[in-house]
Amino acid sequence: MTKSCLLLLLALAPGLAAAPDRLERELGLGLGYCRAHTLPADLPAAAAKPRPLVLDLRYARGDDSAATLLGNWLKFHSSAATPVFVLVNAGTAPALLAYLAAIEPPAGLVTLGPASPAFEPDIPLKISPADERAAYDALEHGTPIEALLADHSAKPRHDEAAIALERTGSPEESAAADDGPSDAPGTAPAAPAPPPPLVDTSLQRAVNLHRTLLALRKL
Repeated sequence: MTKSCLLLLLALAPGLAAAPDRLERELGLGLGYCRAHTLPADLPAAAAKPRPLVLDLRYARGDDSAATLLGNWLKFHSSAATPVFVLVNAGTAPALLAYLAAIEPPAGLVTLGPASPAFEPDIPLKISPADERAAYDALEHGTPIEALLADHSAKPRHDEAAIALERTGSPEESAAADDGPSDAPGTAPAAPAPPPPLVDTSLQRAVNLHRTLLALRKL
């Protein structure tokens, strides 16, 4: 065994000690999804040909060494042609957030999630902690990922698509319009509306950004 191989194994030893506990799904049109609970053990396996991916680091655990290995993984996988959409929130390990805030991001890296004192994502989203946790747990408990992505209202906003294009090294060019509800005067009081469907807003936005890049032929 060469010295370089030995050093690599030693660096990866903390992650190899535990079996991976990642959750992986397909999101269609070449986009993958990987939820990491503990880094670096749950980082996706190296692929001969990287592809666009949503890397879910919400509530993920990891220390400084895990953050460094995450950075190495991103440098290999994230590019203008294979963007990585990283989902984060206040529950993401402080070491991981600090690392993402400090690095010069590679092309194709886009972070999404609620803003916090520790980290300002590229695309900050307004999501209540309770709603986000409920949607996150729903997938863990068997809810189909498609059900958590249903678009019940808004389309992707122009500024979000522009940020994704900029971070993938592409010019800013997209347009989206929001359609608002209309009120019909003179109608009788309606029955109480059922609770809104459970939607994973962060994941939904990441998928929409990927679809925008495809529509603009940037991928």
